[in-house]
Amino acid sequence: MKQRILVTGGAGFIGSAVVRHLLTSGKCIVGNIDKLTYAGNTESLASIDSTDDYHFFKVDICDRAGVEDVFEAFRPDAIMHLAAESHVDRSIDDPSAFIQTNIIGTYTLLEAARNYWRTLGLETQKTFRFHHISTDEVFGDLEGAESLFTELTPYAPSSPYSASKAASDHLVHAWHRTYGLPIVVTNCSNNYGPFHFPEKLIPHVILNALQGKPLPIYGDGSQVRDWLYVEDHARALVKVLNRGRVGETYNIGGHNEKRNLEVVEVICDLLDEYVPPGKSSASENISSYRELITFVIDRSGHDRRYAIDASKIKNELGWVPEESFETGIRKTVEWYLENRQWWESVLNGDYRLARLGTSVE
Repeated sequence: MKQRILVTGGAGFIGSAVVRHLLTSGKCIVGNIDKLTYAGNTESLASIDSTDDYHFFKVDICDRAGVEDVFEAFRPDAIMHLAAESHVDRSIDDPSAFIQTNIIGTYTLLEAARNYWRTLGLETQKTFRFHHISTDEVFGDLEGAESLFTELTPYAPSSPYSASKAASDHLVHAWHRTYGLPIVVTNCSNNYGPFHFPEKLIPHVILNALQGKPLPIYGDGSQVRDWLYVEDHARALVKVLNRGRVGETYNIGGHNEKRNLEVVEVICDLLDEYVPPGKSSASENISSYRELITFVIDRSGHDRRYAIDASKIKNELGWVPEESFETGIRKTVEWYLENRQWWESVLNGDYRLARLGTSVE
């Protein structure tokens, strides 16, 4: 019998990768509950949209009645909770949506899941899982060049975004301890790969470069992040869902620490290789895309370094990333060059029109 998995935020970047991964396995029936905010793009799910094992529900996770209706209609065996506001700059400009979605939304989903879980038979209750997907940003930043975030690192969030995600993590653990809801939590490092919304660093740099626009880098670009290819992350999440110990947290990292400036330079060099400057009017005045790099004033409270110790998931579950940064970033650049229609639809807003025709269960 196929496992019935309800994914929240399944039209987002990581969520859509998870939905595609689950459905291509042929072992799952997937329900996708998504409000379709600006970052939700149903075109990212075009490859699986017509399969009978996929069901879409356009519902805000803060809508208790709507969420409960989805539980009753879909009858999930597990929840993978990815729905979240996730852009740090947006959280600094206006924290309200982050408080609403990441905290109130998680609370609403937990209560709906708890009430649903209590109606299940005892054996089904034991196998049910609520998997909460979070970020390494809840830990703040690291001191020194060798230290790493572990599952026991104290929380010290720096931005409204990371603070709201930290709060949601605590809620999930509390619902396990207080009510016995069977949960697992994962905290991941920076994701990148296909279908990434253009406001984030890597796609923003790729698309700006192709258009001959400046490539903005905060401060001096020395901020360090651990980069995780999104499809590696999807594989890890499914492994934690099915094999992780109840009540435990697992850190998921890419083992690829890079300075932001280094990331941008690698992208520029790949574009120099694939789309040599001078081949289009957008790049006719430069000899390398590196010439477009522009340093801008650093953002408030910008964490200097994140790095994940992913030894627990490796030792307990046997997961390690398949992609190095070099192979993953090459695949990413190639995908954006080969899928111009997808990102042009995002940039001009047409993807929002495509959502109007999305079928809802």
